[in-house]
Amino acid sequence: MNEQVGSGKESARVGKVFARTIMWLFLLATALLTLFPLVMTISGSLKTGAEMMSGGGLFPKAWQFSNYAEAWKQTNFARYTWNSAFLSTTVTIGTLLVAAMAAYVVDRRDFPGKSLYVGIQASTMFISVGAIVLRPQFDLMVLLHLNTTLWGVILILISAHSSTFFILMGFFKAIPRDLDEAAMVDGSGFIRTFFKIILPLLTPGLGVAGLFAFRHAWNEYILPMVFTMTNPNLQTLTVGLANLRYGSSAAMQIHLMMAGACLSILPMLIVYVLANKTFIQVTAGSVKG
Repeated sequence: MNEQVGSGKESARVGKVFARTIMWLFLLATALLTLFPLVMTISGSLKTGAEMMSGGGLFPKAWQFSNYAEAWKQTNFARYTWNSAFLSTTVTIGTLLVAAMAAYVVDRRDFPGKSLYVGIQASTMFISVGAIVLRPQFDLMVLLHLNTTLWGVILILISAHSSTFFILMGFFKAIPRDLDEAAMVDGSGFIRTFFKIILPLLTPGLGVAGLFAFRHAWNEYILPMVFTMTNPNLQTLTVGLANLRYGSSAAMQIHLMMAGACLSILPMLIVYVLANKTFIQVTAGSVKG
């Protein structure tokens, strides 16, 4: 009998070790697949153009740090970075403001067509703001005389706030309605309650949603390309990097494109580091409850 019990424990222990080994192998494979493109980009950014075209090994034979300076110079990097930062920051603030107000009203009030509105918001998550609706969006911006500025792109990207809307809806449901009622008893109106009481409590949710909104605006390519064709000084970093593909002699400059891509990643890494505290607060709050 004891031998059977001991054999059962040994089998359970072996099974647990096997399951943990499979889990770690899966995580390791996922990490490698995720990091490999980044390693290839960094490695390619330090190679010469000839070495890139010939294939070569994973690591460069000689480290070409001058590629970064050349990429910065050829693309007017400072100007394009400023355009991307302005676009992404404005879109993030506008998206958070519009989506937060919409989510608050939907969560706290009943009104005719509420279900229809939520359904429309959900349906827009499956419609791309790129090629599918690009023509009517451009025509609308022409009527508003915003087709040659970044403000047209900003308005379009803010209008695509459905994912942010549903993210904030989940956070609003975690805020007790008693706070609204107490504020109303003290004479606070609906708008004042939202901005003075509810919105500060929504900081973790705003941080998470803002990070996704900023990343989406930073990586947007189609809209800025179309709206800045007649004004290259308004091009964003993603559009400017595409200009590095060919040099003045029509030669491929993949190594410079990769160098520029590495430089363009830095602002997003800074945003992720700054938003890391918000993710920790969200995780801690979910576990604590």
